Amino acid sequence: MEEKTNVMRILEQKKLPYQAHFYGDTKAISGTEVAAILRENPAQVFKTLVTVGKTGQHYVFVIPVEKELDLKKGAKAVGEKSIAMIKEKELLPLTGYVHGGCSPIGMKKFFKTTIDETVSGWDSFLFSAGKIGYQIEMSPEDLRKVIVYQTADLTVE
Repeated sequence: MEEKTNVMRILEQKKLPYQAHFYGDTKAISGTEVAAILRENPAQVFKTLVTVGKTGQHYVFVIPVEKELDLKKGAKAVGEKSIAMIKEKELLPLTGYVHGGCSPIGMKKFFKTTIDETVSGWDSFLFSAGKIGYQIEMSPEDLRKVIVYQTADLTVE
């Protein structure tokens, strides 16, 4: 039934602990639906968003599923005048991931990543394992052993 995703293989290669969560047998689309199915606090389940700055650089933002990215705060966090969400059709060629299955780990190319500062309030948090139907849960500290990221206040109040 469940399979290993690239994200899981990367974490195992680095011998980092994680917990896999599977929801692929449901019709959950939104992050809040996923959180409800997994019986997890939506403030602890994060989604991965990919943006493009005015300079043409791409940036990754990881925020709680129940929140919205504040584009001004995001731009400020990465030192851009402005940022915009990339078009859905650009996601797969750019990251190797499809909409709804995008993970900050294992993208085709690493982009500057910023995680909402609320992550530091959690011992562990959930995010996409790189495939629709799969989430992984791990500590913010262990995530730092796989990718470089900063934290900032990123969401709309």
